Amino acid sequence: MDARAALLTATLVLGVAGCASPSADAPASSATAVASQETTPSATPTPTAQTPTPAESEQPSSEAAPSGPGSYISLAEYDADTSAYASTDVVLFFNAAWCSTCREARDNIEADLAGIPSDLTIVVVDFDTATDLRQKYGVTVQHTFVQIDAEGTELAKWSGSVTADQIAQNTV
Repeated sequence: MDARAALLTATLVLGVAGCASPSADAPASSATAVASQETTPSATPTPTAQTPTPAESEQPSSEAAPSGPGSYISLAEYDADTSAYASTDVVLFFNAAWCSTCREARDNIEADLAGIPSDLTIVVVDFDTATDLRQKYGVTVQHTFVQIDAEGTELAKWSGSVTADQIAQNTV
């Protein structure tokens, strides 16, 4: 059996059998080559349509006592009542769904919402759609954090934090 016929046989056997083990009719090298082609992940991750935002059920109430956990909210939630967060350090987290370090930070923060310091509000901002805010604060790359005051004036800007504790350490 020539190499082309062996490859075709291996492909048919794998397709019918639904597994990646070589059959008795096909040489192991052909079946292995086909199986590895079918199971090799794409080198480029597929971006998601929108940046995940914290679920409302996970959000601490803005009426919570100061000793409770801090806040991790969407930009829409922040914009709806900016005065509710005036007594905290407000940090805008410019991130993108396709950004691996942004994903790491989101995953870390969302896994430990209770670990957000009580005087910290992290506002999730979609880097891809918030072009006005990016321009206002001079944000040119995703995974950028901008601390603002109650009037929206920039107090500090940095990148690289991947935990709520690291974010809190960078506030002024």
